[in-house]
This record gives sequence, structure tokens and C-alpha cells, in this order.
Amino acid sequence: MVFGGAGLGHLDGKVCFAPFTVTGDTARIRVRTERKSYIEADVIEILEPSPFRATPKCPVFGTCGGCDWQHIEYEAQLRAKEDIFADILWRTARVERDKIVPIADTPDSYGYRSRIQLKVRYAKGEIHMGFFMAGSHYVVDLPGLCAISSPAVNCTCRDLCDIMKKFPEPDKIPQIDISSGDDGIIIVIFHYIGENRSQIINILRENGKGLRHAGGVYLQSGRKNTIEKIYGMEAIQYTIPASIFHGLAPMRLRTSRGGFSQVNYRQNNVLIDTVLQFVRPCGKERALDLYCGNGNFSLPLASYVNNVIGFEEFDQSIKDAASNSLDNKLENARFEAVDSVAGLRRLIDAGEIFDVVILDPPRTGAAEAVKLIPSLNPDKIVYISCDPSTLARDLAYLRKFRYEVVNSRPVDMFPQTYHIESVTLLEKVS
Repeated sequence: MVFGGAGLGHLDGKVCFAPFTVTGDTARIRVRTERKSYIEADVIEILEPSPFRATPKCPVFGTCGGCDWQHIEYEAQLRAKEDIFADILWRTARVERDKIVPIADTPDSYGYRSRIQLKVRYAKGEIHMGFFMAGSHYVVDLPGLCAISSPAVNCTCRDLCDIMKKFPEPDKIPQIDISSGDDGIIIVIFHYIGENRSQIINILRENGKGLRHAGGVYLQSGRKNTIEKIYGMEAIQYTIPASIFHGLAPMRLRTSRGGFSQVNYRQNNVLIDTVLQFVRPCGKERALDLYCGNGNFSLPLASYVNNVIGFEEFDQSIKDAASNSLDNKLENARFEAVDSVAGLRRLIDAGEIFDVVILDPPRTGAAEAVKLIPSLNPDKIVYISCDPSTLARDLAYLRKFRYEVVNSRPVDMFPQTYHIESVTLLEKVS
């Protein structure tokens, strides 16, 4: 199995990638694309199934582009992810396999997603809601529910089917964002590209109560700064349990509409716990958190260090972080609405030094930030990543500045898909 979800074999001396295969399958394939060094193929028939095959729970699996690996037993998914992760880090950054901590699994390999972007398409008088087919903008209808989404998210999807029928121009609603707190209370954001904004607002006010789990409903007509409240609460909430803090009180954090939150609350706690274990704070550290969001990592760490500064470009997330700090009675955390790279440059110009730097960048990684972080002279860098390829690229760069990987832990944040979250600790070597 390879990153991207396909199975890898060989055909006529070339590497061949075939989606929806499993290690151990014998399959009849049809060549779709042939390049100089590799082949992409489609599976016609599984001749001899692998012992690691599983029966998908979703009837549109293989057509819907939301999942890649429902056809693989969960234990085999974990082994494949651990191997893929270790291979990418070795090939690109020369991180040895013994530095890779065993992958953190989850008992909830289905029904875990607390946040989805529901795609909407109106064609021939019919409304289609679901997810894009892989490699296209064709919407595959949800078959009643999404197997990897939480019960509250699925209930909201069903309620939306009735509400969408009342829109006079459903072709102007291309997407609906659904986000749930760990208490099952939902915020729904309707994306609108039409001209009758006031009419749509009135329809949502009249019919939004039909969304049984919705605590808040919003309308967005462009970028995030166009989000307008229709009614209800401003943010979803989740708890970081006391078990992570070893005797301290649990934390309750909020994320406002349009802000980023992890899609899997159980595994988010694993990420936070891993960060704290890797940092091993003694209480005197000065810490910097880049791409800090709502303080998801900054605030748990603030309980154990001298002070934390967090940088995040999205202004509303910084407001959430400040509010979360106040609500949890933390006085040693400070947050600024600034691009992380710009913030780093300012700190360097001021001659600032930090003991610990944490970063949780988007999927594209932190190519510019890692060029600047060594100038802050941290003893430890903790890198949270959702893409092992960009992680490996950035680790390779940091190694040039005598930062070596001590441990790296893959975390199965996205079961039934090939995606891999991870936490990596680097320490400066003398």
C-alpha cells in the first residue's frame, strides 16, 4: 500500500498503482495511464482476495471520494500507515525506523468525524447532496448517512434534505459546512453564490429550526469574512479531559464558526497528550505555537510552562484562543492574529529566543517557517503534521541546522482513509 491510497505492484518492469486493492490481492486490471516509469490502472476483477480484505460499510464506497480504505481490515490499515509513514520519512529525511513510535489506533474506526463539507449539486430538478467522486466535481449522494461521520452530523444531513427543497434557487448553494462539538451540538454554514441574499436569510430563519441538532446557522457568500449569523450560538465546544493533565482540571475549548478544529475529538486528545509527553516541560520554558488556531496545543502546554505565545492568521481563531485562555484561567498565554512567517520574522528581528517551538501547519507544510525557526534557537521543536510528504521535506531542512528527530508518532486521525496525522519531536544536538 502507498500514500495516496492505491496498492502497488509491478507490470512489465514498471511500478503499477491500482486503487481499491489490498496487499495480497490477485487482480485483473485495465491500464488507465502509462508513463515512462509507472502505470496507473483500474481494477476489473479481484481474482484471489487478500486475507486482509474487509466488507465496506458504505454502499457507495468506491464511487464516493470521501474514503479510500473501507475495503481493508482496520488492523491492516494501521500496519500499512505505519509502514508508509516510516518509508516516507526515511526516503526524504533519513529518519530511522526505530525513531517511529507505534501508531496510535482508535476504537472508533467508524462514526468519528465531527466536521464535514457537504457538496450540493442541482441537476434536472433534483438536489444531490454528498461528496465528490474521486477526481471529479460530480456529487455522489449520501446513502442515508456517512459511515465515518458522527450521529449528530448524519442527523443534520438528513434534516438538510427537507430544508433544501424549500430554497427557490438550490443551484446557488454549492456547499454546506457542518461542524459538531463533542456534545453533538452543530453549527451549519450555508455557502451561497446567488444575488437574493435577503431572501435566503429569511428562508433559513423560517426553516432552520428543522435542523434538530443545530445550535447555530450561518450564511457565507464569499471568504470567511462574509459569514453572517442567522441565529444561534457562535461556537462549538469540546473538552480536553483531566486524564491528560495528571490531576489538573479538564479544559473546555471553543471554536467559532469558520475556524479550524480537528475532525476526531478522541484522537485530538492523543495528539495533545503526545505533544506534552514529547516536550516534557519543567515549568521554566518559553514556548511559541505557530498556526495555533484556537489554542488547541498552546493552552494545554501553558499549564506546564512559564509562558506561551501563539500566532494564527485567522482573526476569529485568535479571539477564540484568547477567550479559551480566559475561561480556563490561564494568564501566561498570549495570542496574536498574524501570519506565522511574518510573526517569526518580527521575533527574529527583535532577537527573541524560545525553548520550545510547536507548529501545526496546513497540509502544504511549513517550508518558509522552518527556514526561520532555527534563528530562535529552540532546544525542542514539535511538529504536528497531516501530510507525511511535506513533513519529511521540512524535517530534512531542519536537519541541516543540527535538529535531529528523537521520536515521531503517527496517529490514526482518519480511519478508513490513507491520511496520516503525526507528532514529531526534534532536539538540537551540540
